[in-house]
Amino acid sequence: MFRLLILTTVVTSLKYRTTTTVAAMAIKSVDFEVFGRVQGVFFRKYTKQQADKLGLRGWCMNTSKGTVQGQIQGPSDNVESMMQWLRSTGSPSSQIEKAEFKNEKEVSEYSFNDFSIRKDY
Repeated sequence: MFRLLILTTVVTSLKYRTTTTVAAMAIKSVDFEVFGRVQGVFFRKYTKQQADKLGLRGWCMNTSKGTVQGQIQGPSDNVESMMQWLRSTGSPSSQIEKAEFKNEKEVSEYSFNDFSIRKDY
């Protein structure tokens, strides 16, 4: 009985700390569009892999203009890392000319459950 009481107290304490940490952590959201040779080179697949690796949520898709656009949400440092990745790395066969970022803001909660690849335009 005593062991159960201690275990319950520890679990409750851990849950409270986790909730507090998540609540205190700001969620950054930003829209992006990447220009260059980014279609037909698995850019979206690599973008999803990188977003998943960084624990980000959002989406990406090809556009009729030959670009890839999307939205990313997550902890500020991880969103900044992803923005740098979109500017300079991409998929191995891609050739990024530029990446534009708009509507950068803090949000109180996630709009997405994960990071997904949406159907083309």
